[in-house]
Amino acid sequence: MATFTVNGQTVNVEENQKLLRYLRDTLRLTSVKDGCSEGACGTCTVLIDGKPTRACIPQTDKLEGKSILTVEGLSEFEKDVYTYAFGTAGAVQCGFCIPGMVLCAKALLDQNPAPTREEAAFAIRNNICRCTGYIKIIDAILLAGEIFRAGEVPPAPEDWSLGQRVPRVDVEEKVTGTGIYPDDIYLDGMIYGSAVRSKYPRARVLAIHTEEAKALPGVVGVYTAADIPGQNKVGHLMKDWDTMIAVGDITHYLGDAICLVAAETPEILQRAKELVRVDYEELPMVRSPKEAMAPDAPLVHRSGNLLAHKHIQRGDPKAAIQKARHVLTRQFSTPWTEHAFLEPECAVAYPDGDGVMVLSTDQGAYDTQHEIMGMLGMDADKVKVQNQLVGGGFGGKEDVTVQHQAALIAYLSKRPVKVKLTRAESILIHPKRHPMDMEFTLGCDENGIIQGVVATVTADTGAYASLGGPVLERACTHAAGPYNYQNFEIDGYAWYTNNPPAGAFRGFGVTQTCFCIESLLNEMADVVGITPWEIRYRNAIRPGQELPNGQIVDESTGLAETLEAVKPYVDGAKYVGLACAMKNAGVGVGIPDTGRCRLVIEGGKVHIFAGASCIGQGLGTVLTQMVCTQTGIARADVVYERSNTYCAPDSGTTSGSRQTLFTGEACRRACADLVEAMKEKSLTELEGQEFYGEYLGKTDPLGAPVPNPVSHVAYGYATQVCILNDEGRVERMIAAHDVGKAVNPTSVEGQIEGGVVMSLGYALTERYPLTDCKPTAKFGTLGLFRANQIPQITPIIVEKPGLNVACGAIGIGEITSIPTAPAVADAYFRFDGVRRTSLPLEGTPYSRKG
Repeated sequence: MATFTVNGQTVNVEENQKLLRYLRDTLRLTSVKDGCSEGACGTCTVLIDGKPTRACIPQTDKLEGKSILTVEGLSEFEKDVYTYAFGTAGAVQCGFCIPGMVLCAKALLDQNPAPTREEAAFAIRNNICRCTGYIKIIDAILLAGEIFRAGEVPPAPEDWSLGQRVPRVDVEEKVTGTGIYPDDIYLDGMIYGSAVRSKYPRARVLAIHTEEAKALPGVVGVYTAADIPGQNKVGHLMKDWDTMIAVGDITHYLGDAICLVAAETPEILQRAKELVRVDYEELPMVRSPKEAMAPDAPLVHRSGNLLAHKHIQRGDPKAAIQKARHVLTRQFSTPWTEHAFLEPECAVAYPDGDGVMVLSTDQGAYDTQHEIMGMLGMDADKVKVQNQLVGGGFGGKEDVTVQHQAALIAYLSKRPVKVKLTRAESILIHPKRHPMDMEFTLGCDENGIIQGVVATVTADTGAYASLGGPVLERACTHAAGPYNYQNFEIDGYAWYTNNPPAGAFRGFGVTQTCFCIESLLNEMADVVGITPWEIRYRNAIRPGQELPNGQIVDESTGLAETLEAVKPYVDGAKYVGLACAMKNAGVGVGIPDTGRCRLVIEGGKVHIFAGASCIGQGLGTVLTQMVCTQTGIARADVVYERSNTYCAPDSGTTSGSRQTLFTGEACRRACADLVEAMKEKSLTELEGQEFYGEYLGKTDPLGAPVPNPVSHVAYGYATQVCILNDEGRVERMIAAHDVGKAVNPTSVEGQIEGGVVMSLGYALTERYPLTDCKPTAKFGTLGLFRANQIPQITPIIVEKPGLNVACGAIGIGEITSIPTAPAVADAYFRFDGVRRTSLPLEGTPYSRKG
């Protein structure tokens, strides 16, 4: 037992427990986030006697006489200051880490009202942010210090038109901790659910013994595949993923659910899971594509071990390479990567009539609905999904993980239920970035003009399809790079193994093949005798020219402009590396891709409904600025509504850097109708009316028999530069990105900075090791960059007009992370003369061995 104060109120805690659990489960102070429960991420940071402390570490019995402060306990003036500072600086993206960051800022500013930039970075060194790259969080801390010293919060901006640097629409709720993520929901009568996972990567389930678990007091139910009323198989594109492994079936990886347990409390739930016994026949596992493609390999799936093969060819590259003056062939490899979003997967579901309501964190409410419909055997009107705040995704929340399991338990038990993954489960279960082994051959003439490229790609897609097919396809279609030549051929293969699944990850396959083609170009520049900048400028795709896929690019194509923007930084730098990239906006390749938006006039305000997830990229702010610009309506009269499946039209998955363009254009079209209506009536007189916009991005299928197929409706382009200091550490990154029209420049910069830091980790420090198909990393050992480790980052926004939709705005979410790794690799070659062809780079000051 212990007595201490929380936010100035005295509490008596009789049962010893983790402080995190007491604050959240008893006091319902949900600003204190449960990011890992391992003391590694910092999302649960509170102040204990003024010192930042991770609430998942101390036991309440050790807190006698202590004073605990959470964000809820800040004064109203402090809340206003941090809301303004973090909003103005652009420090808030997904928001899950932000309350912890705010408390670290308070602890610093209470002791040091005017800190340096280095001191601010050091103050948040124990708090991970996966979205922002830390730059703007540090900016926010310094700005907050200025406001505290001035004693007055400046007024909020009034101009919310396109191009203005306005705070995001959800800043206040994320800074003050009032915003709701699924784990922050506590419903009356709510039970808790979790899965018993497979003991082996590959084994036949012979029997599931649930009797002891069911007999435990407080257990509501233990459910197996036999209890599923619809289809057991789910899957984002291919229905090959078992909701649970049925008796007699074979497991595919350690994350497979064998049964679901539901109980009155988390403690009873854990004991019940331990009482479930499963009989297995252990079977040989498939550890790698090399093992998967062996003639006598065990079958991961009955259909075979090859998920997908993509062959793309244009022109006669082999003949072109044979005639080329200079030819280079190299082999490359890139690793598994964990998304490491700060919010582990969680869903709350409850009975809704004779259907279910699911409160989720995912990248597509309609995708989740479709998965659950098939599993429960229900129509759409019986399955409702409401997105809560999403604590980061980066592709890792496109597949269902817990949403369908929560829906099933709610349906079977007739009780509200929360199902969430521990951090260890999250690291195991959700799909990762594909590891790839690649061989590239590049031929150039004596002037460095590309004559042809031939390549092969072998990807480990893990236990299930997820988005392995489209990722492989995008890796192949973009492997040629953003250059003007017409001889290109690539063979790509994605193999099933018993490793954790691989799927969507920021960059969607292009991060892997871009590393290859850009590294080869840097080497080829040396062979030809020109600079890496010059070889790219000579080959850069320009408006009206043909990409290697045959598409004629439009006037918004700004690759040359990004090269021109970075040239002053390249010239004169001693250890400098450079790389370019292109990335599609939209699904493309002939797949139907539609953005939809519905504007509803209620209470004299415009309410924006779009069934598109905002996962931290700022979609709600984009659409709000779009409405304010197109209609002239004041910001105070525009309300962004969170995505759902029952009153927001389906606007597709938040994937492929598509929402700003697709849903943005749909919103613009809805605004056009609203503007027409407002010529005759005031907003008040339009009460109850709706205005609908829809945009279909038409493209040609891969391999379409037309001379110049349209693969995607738009592309973004980028050039990034890495500069090392004399000690071989990254001193500065310069990132120039062509975005068409920057809707909100502060948000664009934040995307660039976050993407660069994420891929600095990919290039230098991050590891997701597997031993016999089992991940061995914890959150704290993944190698994520911290605030006091980042270099100076200079984002350069290139606005190139020419795109005739969404007011010219091109999505930027993915491309920011694509050219970083090859730029870093080339900088290290300039430093020590070693060509590195695998990631993370070895032999650098960041290497664990180096």
